[in-house]
Amino acid sequence: MRVLLIGANGYLGRFVADRLLADPAVQLTALGRGDDSDVRFDLASGSPGALTRFLDAVHPGVVINCAGATRGGARDLTRHNTVAVATICEALRRSGCGARLVQLGCGAEYGPSQPGSSTAEDAVPRPGGPYGVSKLAATELVLGSGLDAVVLRVFSPAGPGTPAGSPLGRLAEAMRRAMQAGDGELKLGGLGVQRDFIDVRDIARAVHAASLSAAQGVVNIGSGRAVRLRDAAAVLARVAGYGGALHELDQPAGRPVIGHPRPDPDHAPPTAYPYPDGCGSWQQADVRTARDRLGWRPRINLEESLADIWMEAACRI
Repeated sequence: MRVLLIGANGYLGRFVADRLLADPAVQLTALGRGDDSDVRFDLASGSPGALTRFLDAVHPGVVINCAGATRGGARDLTRHNTVAVATICEALRRSGCGARLVQLGCGAEYGPSQPGSSTAEDAVPRPGGPYGVSKLAATELVLGSGLDAVVLRVFSPAGPGTPAGSPLGRLAEAMRRAMQAGDGELKLGGLGVQRDFIDVRDIARAVHAASLSAAQGVVNIGSGRAVRLRDAAAVLARVAGYGGALHELDQPAGRPVIGHPRPDPDHAPPTAYPYPDGCGSWQQADVRTARDRLGWRPRINLEESLADIWMEAACRI
């Protein structure tokens, strides 16, 4: 099976590439903006015609799109998350390769949900920020394209490679600083939100399964369990061997922060940042469709994911 992987050098794409390369039946070609891609192509500015010519030459059976942006203004998010997917869909419609498309969406497309609920694929999407809006627009383009396509709505990725600017990455960095400074207490804010964390290696397994399946439409990829960020911090402290006290700072609603240990004249005060996905205080995936249509279940628990995040943070001590 010849697979064209777009975004192979990104956070999720690296693990998808590793998973595909472990399958002897897969012939993998990586397309992206970096010099280490097999083929250099910028989806945000490249034309559908140029991509069509490449598809006709390579003739993949599956195209997997892991490319996109999670940060930036609405204009950049639209270019990288929506316009890029429009280019892929148009190129596939023009091409004679007949490839199946596996598009990585995100749980942010749903927006806020009721605490205690599990969000299924038939929920009406109401994204709470420009990132979710740009990804939902991409999903709608894929679903309306007439292609053989599936969209995997990935909830909150965790595990090795977690970006330092993500909520879990910030937790690990704050704990690393506390341990390096010998601080006996760590003051953190914004730990009340609950998210469905799913390990990147489980996401890669889901992408692999989706590329081999006949599933179409939207499929949620998550653990099926919401975890409070406060509880994740406690687990992270345990795996890191941090014996200090964790104190939660009271913050106004909608202004979650992760701060520095023991603010004083030598430490900058905690800096507020909006939780990046626009999903409010709660999000939990209903993952029964992934089980039934992909034969997929998550295997890696959050403690293992956090241990890998900490191993990378500890290397900076």
